[in-house]
Amino acid sequence: MRTGPAPGPHVVRLANAEAVLRRLRGAAPDALTAGELVDGTGLTRATVIAVCDDLVRRGWAAELPAVRTAAAASRGRPPRMFTFRADAGAVVGIDMGAGKTTALVADLLGTPLGAATGIFPFTAQGSERVEIVSSTALTALASAGVTAEGVLAAVAGVAAPVDRDGHIATPRDFWEQFDVGLAQGLAERHGWRVVLENDANLAALAEQWRGAARGVDDVAVVLAGERLGAGLLESGRLLHGRHGGAGELSFLRLVSGAAGPHGIGQLARRWGAEEAALGRLGGIAPEDVTAEAVFAAAHDGDPGALRVLRRLSGHMARVVAILGTVLNPELVVLGGAVAGAAAALLPGIRAELPSLTDTPPRVEVSSLGGDAVALGAVRRALDDVAERALDINLGR
Repeated sequence: MRTGPAPGPHVVRLANAEAVLRRLRGAAPDALTAGELVDGTGLTRATVIAVCDDLVRRGWAAELPAVRTAAAASRGRPPRMFTFRADAGAVVGIDMGAGKTTALVADLLGTPLGAATGIFPFTAQGSERVEIVSSTALTALASAGVTAEGVLAAVAGVAAPVDRDGHIATPRDFWEQFDVGLAQGLAERHGWRVVLENDANLAALAEQWRGAARGVDDVAVVLAGERLGAGLLESGRLLHGRHGGAGELSFLRLVSGAAGPHGIGQLARRWGAEEAALGRLGGIAPEDVTAEAVFAAAHDGDPGALRVLRRLSGHMARVVAILGTVLNPELVVLGGAVAGAAAALLPGIRAELPSLTDTPPRVEVSSLGGDAVALGAVRRALDDVAERALDINLGR
């Protein structure tokens, strides 16, 4: 029995257009015949042709020249073929960190076209940080051969919780440096639609899209460089929480045996300096200790550096165990700029996990490294464009 009014013609046309565009985008870069679109959408041939002609006019699709084959010749006219126009626009993914920013430009299938990196002076604040992000994005666009007017969406990742309205929630301490009005500033400068998102959340999207979590719906991605933060996917859905705080790991200060929400890079320097102060780190002076030096010394078998690695493995094993117990993901991915070094910690983490939790997840290291946040921002921007596609007329 009908419980409401039947959908009007406009709603039906919109649904038809969405179905055809989704099928074209999914097949790209390959083209599809009208018959293949009929089979893939369940729509009539007349409807498919009408929708495709409209998508061509609006700039989302292109019709390829007809190719007459021997088989087609016996049936009369060759089939009409259509393809999604990945070059009809571009998106920009931005990673605004504490010391630098990265911008990645991609076409509408996510193929990278250009990238650029900008450095923040130590004293940079507010509008100066926005200006550096803006100029970095423009440099990336220039390298890609894309104009600012061709950008359909930009997404920026920041190391702070972001609420559902795109605002940094309760900015304080470390988070304050990211509360600079970035989305509004870029929109005012370039007229772009700009979405702000937590960096670990974007890293999670990137890992599921093109990284270690492909095909996995329940995953936690931990950015483990200077500070720890996690992006969480449950049943394929990104978790935010009321104020965007899902995945924030500051509560680790309260966990016995954990070294707080400090990342691998920060702890490697601190614990390495402790070893160096005792003359137990390959002759390195405490003030010269870097995370890279600690991992290099450990690779060479230095006993002091190996002790640091054991401490780091224990710390990260507890972090992974907490995530495994509370959220029960299938996979935890360790990412961020220290991802390469984190591979040395995997044996220790995996060995210790079963004694810490009854539900130990699989643990892997990201192959995306420091590019994960910008790449995840591109993925989020593509999703945003897909949601608004039929409101965007590219035939301008």
